[in-house]
Amino acid sequence: MTTLSEAARPGTAPDQPADATEAPVRGLWRQGLVVFCENRLALVGLGLFVLLAGICFLGPLFYHTDQVHTDLTAVHLAPGEQQHPLGTDGVGYDQLGRLMLGGQTSIIVGLAAGILATALGTLWGAVAGFVGGWMDAAMMRVVDALMSIPSLFLFMLLAAIVTPSVPMLILIIGAFAWLGPARLVRGEALTLRSREYVQAMRAMGGTGGRAVRRHIVPNAIGTVIVNATFQVADAILYVAYLSFLGLGVPPPAANWGGMLSDGLADTYSGHWWLLYPPGIAIILIVLAFNFIGDGLRDAFEVRLRRR
Repeated sequence: MTTLSEAARPGTAPDQPADATEAPVRGLWRQGLVVFCENRLALVGLGLFVLLAGICFLGPLFYHTDQVHTDLTAVHLAPGEQQHPLGTDGVGYDQLGRLMLGGQTSIIVGLAAGILATALGTLWGAVAGFVGGWMDAAMMRVVDALMSIPSLFLFMLLAAIVTPSVPMLILIIGAFAWLGPARLVRGEALTLRSREYVQAMRAMGGTGGRAVRRHIVPNAIGTVIVNATFQVADAILYVAYLSFLGLGVPPPAANWGGMLSDGLADTYSGHWWLLYPPGIAIILIVLAFNFIGDGLRDAFEVRLRRR
């Protein structure tokens, strides 16, 4: 039998299970997962991404090709000739192996640059929105000034100054793609900083850094995650743009944008297999992340409505 002292002991709740407060949270996440799975386009996007990533990263383990040394005796072979399923390019590289190698670069740069841009934008926007006042005005004027310059122009300028490489492309794209997330998170922070739990934490002596870290960013996580998927898609497109203009990673490295640029020069010669595979791959990976972002947005909207 439970005694009075045991019932009144601090930290105990005999009539409530220990995980009672965690159950609603798990229920919200479960409902969000159900809503995501009900979105067929989101599942298609997730399947496309898994398929493309598996082909690019696991395919070379089963389909071995030489993507370093050229072979001028096997130039512009049509698909199916000499055991080349997608033919060869102008220097004898196997096109399927080239597509896998280029996909690795595009996906790695897209994911890393998208995550970097989202992290920078989230931190910048959360601090600006929470602090407010002159600091908010100064920080957002920096964002407005950078957004007034075409991003592709900045990418081209920096890519022309520095030597293009995978880490450098990640830094270049991530260093300027954070402006959009910063504005979105700032709007969320302006709303969240006036909530009762944030005001109570500040009244108890909590610092602004703790408020941003424990309340502003976690409660804006839905907006952050959804925007991150679109940032990854945009980063993959930026890589394709730069590579198409000749500012991508130098050979023997490859990416889909550079393959598209090289294939465009051979289109009029009838070498269609150099143009369509990388172009279709870029379209599919960008559509995949956009579909995933739409599904995550629906899932987080349902979770927020239930709060």
